[in-house]
Amino acid sequence: MPRTKTGIVRRASHKKILTANKGYRMAKRKLFKTAKEAYLHAGQYALAGRRLKKRDFRSLWIKRINGALKGQVESVSYSKFIKQLSDKSIKLNRQILSGLAVNFPKSFSAIFGFTTKK
Repeated sequence: MPRTKTGIVRRASHKKILTANKGYRMAKRKLFKTAKEAYLHAGQYALAGRRLKKRDFRSLWIKRINGALKGQVESVSYSKFIKQLSDKSIKLNRQILSGLAVNFPKSFSAIFGFTTKK
């Protein structure tokens, strides 16, 4: 049986990596070995970035809520406000609360008033 080389298949896989690396600098877009390494590292960084994005948004929401709480007449700390929400069994997450605090301050103050009244 004659020997077959992996010409077409290998070229296709190399081309896939090299086209994915468009915009990379120096050898990382031209040489296959370094391009493949850069491609794999980029995937790792992208995964880490998706995790960091969730963390960053949560901290942003907390800061917005805290700022809105400072603007209230009877200001309460963030942790006490969240505790009061859970005690009154209000199921609003931080994203919704921060959206209300920024876009609809009257609604946020109504929720605040409901949680703080005895």
